[in-house]
Formats: sequence, structure tokens, C-alpha cells
Amino acid sequence: MPKPRPRPDPSPANPATERRRRLKALHARLDAERATLARWMTRLKRAFHCVEKSQARVGRLEREIARLEAD
Repeated sequence: MPKPRPRPDPSPANPATERRRRLKALHARLDAERATLARWMTRLKRAFHCVEKSQARVGRLEREIARLEAD
């Protein structure tokens, strides 16, 4: 049965390299979150305007009913 190949010891981490790697990962996450937020904002705006239109229709109908009942 063959023995697993010995792996070289990982080199000691360079703090500057680790910092750059972490910053790169954080920037990638930020870009992804911004894209997600932009998609949700599009949906939210569309839904908000639908609610506004519905509220306006309800208000018009209520006013028309009140006007007709007052006559």
C-alpha cells in the first residue's frame, strides 16, 4: 500500500500578504452584496409603487361612495 506523499510545511504567513488577501475577499463580498441590494431595491420600488396606486384607487372609491351616500 503506497504511503501518502508528504506535503511541504506551509510557509509562515506574511502579515502584509494576509491583509491583502483579506481585503480582496472583503471587496468581493462587498461587490456581491451591493449587487444583491440593487436587485432587491428594484423589486422594492416596484412593489412600493403598486401599493401607492392601490391606496390611491381605494381612496378614490371611498370618496366617491361617501359623495354618493351623502346625496
